Amino acid sequence: MAYEPFNLAGKAALITGGNSGIGLGFAEAIAQAGGDVCIWGTNEAKNAAALEVLRQYDVKSVAMRCDVSNEEEVAERFAETVAELGKVTACFANAGVSSDRRALKGGFSTMTTAEWRRVLDVNLDGVFFTLRAAAGHMVEQGIAGSLAATSSLAAIMGQARGEHYGPGKGALLAMLRALAAEYRRNGIRANSVLPGWIETPMTEPAFNWDRFRDAVLPRVPVGRWGEKEDFGGIAVYLVSDASRYHSGDTFVIDGAYSLF
Repeated sequence: MAYEPFNLAGKAALITGGNSGIGLGFAEAIAQAGGDVCIWGTNEAKNAAALEVLRQYDVKSVAMRCDVSNEEEVAERFAETVAELGKVTACFANAGVSSDRRALKGGFSTMTTAEWRRVLDVNLDGVFFTLRAAAGHMVEQGIAGSLAATSSLAAIMGQARGEHYGPGKGALLAMLRALAAEYRRNGIRANSVLPGWIETPMTEPAFNWDRFRDAVLPRVPVGRWGEKEDFGGIAVYLVSDASRYHSGDTFVIDGAYSLF
């Protein structure tokens, strides 16, 4: 018999950036465990492909185009998500963008304000807009739900030419801890997920660079790059009642890279 708290029937999760990579790993595991899911993404073709994957499970699955850096669009899509699913009991603010290496050839001293804002608009402001909407909904509806954000190893380790990416991801750790403290009386949990080197469209250029691959992969004790499926367990746990007393934490899922 399966452990009953991991049965997600009656749960409904929103996953931003849910059409590929870690986000799709979250979404597929939640759907497989019986939870309804809505994914947001800016690429309509990837949204449609992800939705086909999710529809193999006997749950309600929805995909919407949303640019999380647009405050009004987030508010509109969140209302539509609630209309489609009936409620949102878990929200994964996962959408993010990486540094533009071409714009950083001269290093930090030549970083443009446009590049700074491009990254933080999505990686920090987008999380703020998304979790603000989710928290308000949960409080209004009396939902003892779960808030989560996808951070990065750049939040705890130095990343050259990542002086915008790292601070944005680091700020998420502080934001989720503050949410855990603020909404404790509402029964709303808030936690961060901190991935290591995971095979996603965002990391593909680095993984295809032999110098990077040969230098980094031997430093991963588990002996391989992470995969989106490696994030299914944490997603189910955070949506489920099994995590009802677990809040304010940071889950490092990196194959022990940061410890080696």
